[in-house]
Amino acid sequence: MAEHRYKAVVIDLFDTLVTWNPDGLPLMQFRGREIRSTTPLLYQTLETALGKRFDREKFSEAHASVYSEIFNARAQHDAVEITCLERFARTLKRLEVDEGTAGPLAEDLRRIHMARVREVTKAPPARIDAMKKIARHHRVGLISNFDDSETGHLIMHDTGIRDLFDPVIISADTGYRKPNPLIFKIILDAMKLAPADVLFVGDTPLDDVLGSKSVGMHSAWIRMRGREMPAGIPAPDIIIGDLAELPAALGI
Repeated sequence: MAEHRYKAVVIDLFDTLVTWNPDGLPLMQFRGREIRSTTPLLYQTLETALGKRFDREKFSEAHASVYSEIFNARAQHDAVEITCLERFARTLKRLEVDEGTAGPLAEDLRRIHMARVREVTKAPPARIDAMKKIARHHRVGLISNFDDSETGHLIMHDTGIRDLFDPVIISADTGYRKPNPLIFKIILDAMKLAPADVLFVGDTPLDDVLGSKSVGMHSAWIRMRGREMPAGIPAPDIIIGDLAELPAALGI
């Protein structure tokens, strides 16, 4: 059982506080297999805006190609964030949609896509209860790798406990993603705390454990589905199976 040595507990968002359910997304055929995606929800808006120029298969291929490029860019050493809006803007540019149409259309696509992402994202009650308990003993904050600022903040409000968190840092607001040390330093500066005063909680070895440890924070790893910690990642200070277990691990 951990001692009460932390002044603050900072947590990850997805798969830590909230879980999103891909089964709530439409099914579509892509590259010979059936996948869950928001893409079918975009078709009507694209067809209205582009008319006969719009081709579903070409859009899906262009979007997948752009997403792959963004995924690779995020994986680089500096872990930059590229927003959902930028992803759709790049896709439309690849399809040679004129700038006057592409700007407003990219925003429409972002809004439709993120509305469904928000709809299928929920915080289990046991995690909500855990955070309420933790907040009675520690300051709490949040850092999320999420590519849409508006939706990230709305999802936090949907939990019903947004007011417990000060601050909430969404990567889309900063231009950086975990494990980039800069995003951790932003929250340390905002909370006016030394790294050793903070426990960071998350489910991802690279982003959450290595990222927080690299700036001197303590780390709690949510070990899901029996996963092992990869080689080269520092040992977390606490290992739990779910955020709901954290109060007991902290001795509260």
